[in-house]
Amino acid sequence: MLLFYIRHGDPVYSPDSLTPLGCRQAEAVAKRLSLYGLDKIFASTSTRAMQTAKPTCELLKKELTTLDFCNENYAWEQLTVKSADGRTMWGFQEPEFSAFLNSPEIRSLGENWHTHPRIQNTEMYRGIQRIRTETYAFLASLGYIHEEGKYRYRVADKKYERVALFAHQGFGLAFLSCLLDIPYPLFCTHFDMGHSAMSVIEFAALDGYSVPRVLQLSSDSHLYREGLPTKYQNRIYF
Repeated sequence: MLLFYIRHGDPVYSPDSLTPLGCRQAEAVAKRLSLYGLDKIFASTSTRAMQTAKPTCELLKKELTTLDFCNENYAWEQLTVKSADGRTMWGFQEPEFSAFLNSPEIRSLGENWHTHPRIQNTEMYRGIQRIRTETYAFLASLGYIHEEGKYRYRVADKKYERVALFAHQGFGLAFLSCLLDIPYPLFCTHFDMGHSAMSVIEFAALDGYSVPRVLQLSSDSHLYREGLPTKYQNRIYF
């Protein structure tokens, strides 16, 4: 299986939708994915994610299946913290908390990072547990059964498929960390994804098992091809 994880295009958060630029980004994604096709297309239940998926569904004549567990609202409620000035921010973006997540103290705990007293029994802990459970259930529905403690998936369905999931940044960093069995603090403080950026994960089967590998992370080659701006979060050119 090839899993394509696409963050939504340039957004308007209230009301939830895409900007004109976001719509063009969604069309660029559709052109890229239509080159080789998809077997299944999923999206978060947020409007901006579904609008980003729509051109791909139209080009490939595929139905969209929505997944409510991917909705960013839930992740926002559970994976955010308060900054010193009272703002609500993603934990990986708030300077002091991000430094804590990347500290030797947290690193030394490895996959048991959530047992730290500052994390245990918090909404962040419950949020990661929720996303982990739903992520493994989603992958199981695609024929890949996660084996706890072995950091691999048992391949229950050998049918090769190309699957796309259109969703979000905050949710996506947690989703990919669970999928790849990489502790969330390490993943969310060292990796990111831009608007409409595409990450590609290969589930190659070997002797009935698969260890997913990242072939591309936050790729924006479709934006280059269409001559669209490649600003990250609308502020940095590269």
